[in-house]
Amino acid sequence: MAFDHVVIIPHYNDSKRLGRCLGVLALSDLTGVEVLVVDNASTEPLDAVAARFPMVRFVSEPLAGAANARNRGVAESRAENIFFLDADCVPDAGWVAAAKAAVGRGDLVGGAIEVFDETPPPRSGAEAFETVFAFNYRDYILNKGFSVTANLVTTRRVFAAVGPFVHGLSEDAEWCFRAREKGFRLVLDEGLRVAHPTRSDWPALKHKWRRITREMFGLHMARHPGAAGRLRWMLRAVAVAASGIAHLPRFAVDARLNGAGERMRGALTLLRLRLLRAGWMIAQAAGFGGR
Repeated sequence: MAFDHVVIIPHYNDSKRLGRCLGVLALSDLTGVEVLVVDNASTEPLDAVAARFPMVRFVSEPLAGAANARNRGVAESRAENIFFLDADCVPDAGWVAAAKAAVGRGDLVGGAIEVFDETPPPRSGAEAFETVFAFNYRDYILNKGFSVTANLVTTRRVFAAVGPFVHGLSEDAEWCFRAREKGFRLVLDEGLRVAHPTRSDWPALKHKWRRITREMFGLHMARHPGAAGRLRWMLRAVAVAASGIAHLPRFAVDARLNGAGERMRGALTLLRLRLLRAGWMIAQAAGFGGR
């Protein structure tokens, strides 16, 4: 069967959230749309999820990492229009229609990402922090020049010209930078909306930012190699450490937070995380942190 559009969803050991994501897509008009889940060799079975959603095709990618999974999804499909989505995201009820409508508005179309809590209130420090700081998609797209691949529309023509995602870097940023360097245009579409759960506790938040810091360092050194690049990374680490204090007022004014307890826990998490990130970055610049 020929499809005009393909939704590519990387997955690893998160079948509950994957089922939630597919449940929303199943209520959409999928005429001309292939839904393709690329599993990164999960240890938990997906038989039950596959049985619930017979309209979804499941393939496997043995190489770890969402970048490799997305590349496999593109290789396994033939549709011209490519919609990237993440398994832990909850797409808006009209996401598929919005993705179809977004085709042609730009070579790369990034959408909105909101956050929500999966645990009952009050929020933990990690949840409060992510409520304020996670997925600043407008800044990413309008100022920094990239969109996260949790909500991104492009075409096979663009993907073929840009090339595959690169595992081990901040692959969404690196791929978008590469696309823009080739002259492709990135635009924001506020009607293309998904929601992403906040990290519920400190270990989950720390794990996320350890990975992001490692990938950002890899991307930074790829673009600024040598001793000069390491020095720039060291200076950036100092700025990250200082930025915690500068960003504290955001907890006082964010209307999504409830009460002094959430604001205080979020603020302490901000300071703790920024200092930890700065330490990781200094170690990387000195040659001890690796990629």
